[in-house]
Formats: sequence, structure tokens, C-alpha cells
Amino acid sequence: MSAALHIPPLARLRASLPPRRTVVKWLHWGILPFFVWFIFADPDALRRMGPRVFQFHSMMGLGFVVIALAWTGFYLRHGLLSRPGPKLRGPLRNLHRAMHHALIWGVFLVAFGGFLLGLTASFQMKAGGILPIAPPLNMPQAHHWIGLVHTYQFYALAALALGHAGFHTWRHVALRDNALRIMMPRILHRWL
Repeated sequence: MSAALHIPPLARLRASLPPRRTVVKWLHWGILPFFVWFIFADPDALRRMGPRVFQFHSMMGLGFVVIALAWTGFYLRHGLLSRPGPKLRGPLRNLHRAMHHALIWGVFLVAFGGFLLGLTASFQMKAGGILPIAPPLNMPQAHHWIGLVHTYQFYALAALALGHAGFHTWRHVALRDNALRIMMPRILHRWL
């Protein structure tokens, strides 16, 4: 008998999955286009452009939520994969950890805010036009306030993500600790 027959199916599945750091790189770079879209997208202006444009916006929301939930689940299962590195000292080591925790929970909370918008809406909202977000409870005042919080929450998260990028760029240049090589695709390493 083959030795492969004695390996439990779950162990075979784990062995076939990519390394954890690769998964985090996919999530990290996969969410970036959604971030960029939502930084510049104005839902009211998109709604005036027609149903197809707004449908695309809704699909972008669904994509963001799928990656946000996958990343949160991965984090809850495996914890943070990033380490501050030996050249990062003092309070910057604590900042590194706090920033990464805040980013992951921030992404989750933005997705959860979208759920609350659907929950308090007066009509059935569907992510991507296909997936019902939540049963609408028709709570217009709560919907308005959640919408405001959701907007500011997203822009605060975007500012944190920009700070995160600046922090790692500073590490890479000032400390010369190759911080950018860790998360950049291998094809870009020759320019770093």
C-alpha cells in the first residue's frame, strides 16, 4: 500500500495549502484595490450614473467584505504573522504590534458596519446585488447614524493603512531591515 493512503485527509489538505505568509500576502494585496475604490467612490454620485455602475460598486463592497472576513478568520486562527524585527526598538516595537492589530480589527469593523447598514435599512440591501446583507428592520435614524460612523470609520482605517505603508517604508529605508521585501511580491524584490 502507498504511504499516501495512511495520511489523514485533513493532513493532506493542509499540506496542499500555500504557506501562511503567502496567504497573508494574497489578503494584503487583494484588499488594496477595494480600499482604493472606496476612498474615491461616492455612492450618491455612482447611483446617479446608473444601476450598472452602482452594481459594480456593490460588487466591490462584497469583495471587500469577503477578504475582510477571510483575513479576520485567518488572524483568529493563526494570530499575527508579522514580527517587529531586531532593528526596531523601544516604543516602535509596541507600535508595530498595535498597528497590525488595529488594521485587522479595523477591516473587520468596517465590514460589520456594512452589515449594520443593511440591518437598519428600509429595504433589502444585497451585496453585489446577489447576497442579502441582513433582514431590513426599517430604522431610518439608526441607519443614518450608522452610515456616518461607517464612513468615518472607513476613512480612519484608510489613514491607518497609509500610516502603516509609511511606517514600513521608513523601516525599509532608514533601518535597512528589508521590511518591504517581506510583503512585496517576489517580482518586485530587485527594485527594493
